[in-house]
Amino acid sequence: TQSTWDIMATGASAIVFLDHKGKVIIKRDYRGDVGQNVSERFQKKVLDVEEQFLTPVFSDSGLTFVWVKHNNIYIVAVAKGNPNVLMILYFLQKLVTVLAEYFDGLEDESIRDNFVTTYELLDEMMDHGYPQITEEKVLQEYIKTESHKLAKMDKVSEAKASEAATNAVGWRPPGIHYGKNEIFLDVIEKLNLLASSNGTVLSCEIIGAVKMNSMLSGMPELKLGLNDKVLFELTNRTTKGKLVEMEDVVFHPCVRLAKFEQDRTISFIPPDGKFDLMTYRLNTVVKPLFWVECTLESYTHSKIEYTLRAKSQYKPRSYANNVEIVIPVPPDANSPYFKANIGTVKYTPDQEAMVWYIKSFAGQKEYTMKARFGFPSVADPNRDKFKKVPIQIKFEIPYFTVSGIQVRYLKIVEKSGYHALPWVRYITQNGLYQIRMFQSRSNFTHHIHY
Repeated sequence: TQSTWDIMATGASAIVFLDHKGKVIIKRDYRGDVGQNVSERFQKKVLDVEEQFLTPVFSDSGLTFVWVKHNNIYIVAVAKGNPNVLMILYFLQKLVTVLAEYFDGLEDESIRDNFVTTYELLDEMMDHGYPQITEEKVLQEYIKTESHKLAKMDKVSEAKASEAATNAVGWRPPGIHYGKNEIFLDVIEKLNLLASSNGTVLSCEIIGAVKMNSMLSGMPELKLGLNDKVLFELTNRTTKGKLVEMEDVVFHPCVRLAKFEQDRTISFIPPDGKFDLMTYRLNTVVKPLFWVECTLESYTHSKIEYTLRAKSQYKPRSYANNVEIVIPVPPDANSPYFKANIGTVKYTPDQEAMVWYIKSFAGQKEYTMKARFGFPSVADPNRDKFKKVPIQIKFEIPYFTVSGIQVRYLKIVEKSGYHALPWVRYITQNGLYQIRMFQSRSNFTHHIHY
């Protein structure tokens, strides 16, 4: 029978950096139990496989591979037995962030030019395959490079690093000082939406993130209050405002999870600088922020004519910036002609689309665009495939969240008693936002009309 140690979830045996051809750039072997042919096995399972069949985790002959790709490199964790996959994936993402911060970007040349620093970081960030220190600010006290202006640590830095690594707040070194204490909080939401041509919302999902940039001295305690539906229900409180029920909430390690689970209080000592405090998801159907109606006025062997009506369905006081409406066209279209009552239109043959650019799109407005294309005398056999490609919309709406989430308060307390300024900003952006051009014959079980 297997021992408890054998069956419990383990860490990583090795971290390997590969270039886009699968050649090893560097390898840090923590346990020496995964063999030498890791790159060949990875190449067969990833580089030689079509993209739609790829998975970020796979097993091969007793080894588990967990990998991420960033620019032109693959970062692969290899483990024997039953690894904690989520822990390793999180570590790989943190490793990408740290290396990009150290080297001002991350690609194969960054690693080749800084392989000594990369090895030092791998040794500080992971011990025998288990993550240790993963916060950039703390690591920068340990490992200095030219970009951090110091060749070696002085005694003060060494003391700070030691204290940061051993105290309970490992993500924040002591002794931080700012002349002006401020903290910036951005609530950024991305809307993934698919709608049919008749107005039916087929799928809808909001992905949110609370991003912070902390420029606070000392060791401040922060408390963040949101219009959290569960909190109001727990405390039997009522409000006239909208309440939001967040799902799949993921916090930065600085947040006291026990406190949140007890009374939904988000309390924390923040890292210094930029970090993601939390991410969340709302699987809820909302009224589309934009609606585009596409009509083919003429579609013959020699030409095609479109009429498009684009309407914003958010409040009049809000504005969307840099709106792009991408409309598919036949692959053999030529001789484009456009007429729009706002913005500009460009034909992008490499995308087999025309793009309608509108710099500022106010709420509750409707605009029209007409387009005409010619066709060559010999028709492309795939001419009709554009009908199956949905319209895509890109946008950014400042001072607005599609979920209605709001920051009720952000309290900052530090033992020296300084006054700090919190700044809060809201932004809604497109995720994968698509509207089908023509009615599909497929049956959908989830239909919601507006």
